Amino acid sequence: MIQHYNCHNRTTEIWSRPLVYALGVPQMAMTFTSVVFNSVVILVVACSKDLHKPICILFCNLAVSDFLTSSSGFWIATMFIMNPESTMVGTKDLLKAYTFYIISILATIYNLVAIGIERYLAVTESLWTRHRITRNQILGVVFVIWVFAFFLGFMPLMGWNCLEQENISALYGPLCIDYLLFIAIPHSAMALILPFFTYISIIGFLRKQNKSMGALGQHHTTYRLAEIQVVRTSVLIWVLTLLSYTPFFVGAVFDSATQRCLRDLFPGIYIFRNLTAMMITINSLGNPIIYTFNVKRLGHRIKPLRCPSNNRIEVQAIGKM
Repeated sequence: MIQHYNCHNRTTEIWSRPLVYALGVPQMAMTFTSVVFNSVVILVVACSKDLHKPICILFCNLAVSDFLTSSSGFWIATMFIMNPESTMVGTKDLLKAYTFYIISILATIYNLVAIGIERYLAVTESLWTRHRITRNQILGVVFVIWVFAFFLGFMPLMGWNCLEQENISALYGPLCIDYLLFIAIPHSAMALILPFFTYISIIGFLRKQNKSMGALGQHHTTYRLAEIQVVRTSVLIWVLTLLSYTPFFVGAVFDSATQRCLRDLFPGIYIFRNLTAMMITINSLGNPIIYTFNVKRLGHRIKPLRCPSNNRIEVQAIGKM
C-alpha cells in the first residue's frame, strides 16, 4: 500500500489567484459549453421520431452521461476557483463531486462500448443476431450501464475513501489510491481496446463483402465507400478517446508510484491534473459531434439526428456511427 510519508501538514497555501483563474476559468467555460451541446442532443433525440431505434436510444443515453460528466466537472471547477486548497487536501463536498464525476465517466465509457457493439451487430447481421435488436433489449442494456456505473462510482461514498486515512491520493483526494487504480486501469483499457477491435471488425467485414462482390463481377462501390467512412470515423473516435483518458490513467499510475508530499508536487502536477479534467471534457464535447451531428454542417445549423436502420448497410448511416 502506497502512503505519503511525513506529510502531516497537508495544506500548502501557495495558490496564486492568476494561476487559479488561468486553470479554472477555461475549465468552467469548456464544461458549460459541453453542457449546452449535450442538452441540445438530448432534446433533439427526445423530439425525434426515431427514438424507438436502438442506436438513437444509445445516442441519447451517451448524451445524458456526457451531460452529467460536464455538470459535475463544472461543479469541481467551481470548487477549485472558490477554494483551490480544498481540491488538494480533499473534503466531503469534493468527495460528492468526484463521486458523480466518476459515475458519469463510467457510464460514458460503457455507452461508447455499447454503441460500437450495436453498430457491429447492425452491419454484420450475424446468424445468431438475425432477429432485430429490440427497443426493450436496448433499454435493458441502458439500465445495466447505469447500475454498474452507480455501483462502482458510489463506492467512495459508501466508505472506500481516505478522508481520515494515509493512503490518500495526492491528485484526487479524498479518493484512495487503490480505488483510483481499481477504476482507472480496467476502464481505460476498456475505453481504448474494445472500440478499437469493434471497428476493426466492422472494417474487416466490409472489406470481405467488397471482395466477395468483386469476385462475382459486381463492381458495387457501397461497401468501399462505407469502409472509408468507417475508417475515418473510427480513427477519430479512438484518437479522441486516447487523448481524453490516457492523461487520467497516467496521473493515477504516477499517483500510486510516488511517495512525495503535496507541497513537493506543486505546481506542475496539479496543472496536469486540471488539464486532465479538460481533456475528459473535450471527450464529452466531442461525442455529440462525432456520433450525432454532421460535422461539415455543424457551423451552419444543428441538424436532427439521422438514425440508421438496423437491417441494412447504409453509407451515410455507417459514416455516423
